[in-house]
Amino acid sequence: MGVSENHGSAKTYILGFLFSLILTAIPLWLVIQHVMSKTVLTVTILLIAVLQLIIQFFFFMHIRDGEKPRYHVMALVLGAVMVFTIVAGSIWIMTFNSQVH
Repeated sequence: MGVSENHGSAKTYILGFLFSLILTAIPLWLVIQHVMSKTVLTVTILLIAVLQLIIQFFFFMHIRDGEKPRYHVMALVLGAVMVFTIVAGSIWIMTFNSQVH
């Protein structure tokens, strides 16, 4: 097994890095320039964060690489379900707890 089979090329890493820089600079510029209302700005930043997460998965974590079955993808989905469950459950509990008082 060569190095190129397990890792991306320098071009791939540079491209991923540039995408990450751009996707970091856009929300920064939006916040500094006060271009949008708070709600629209928050949704835009969240969408850009999800896009940056996808960029990280494909360019740096090589989520599309590997043999079948893709155990690392299944582990990623399981981790996402666990995180969603914990975050959603915590928000739900805090919401109902604040209504009691």
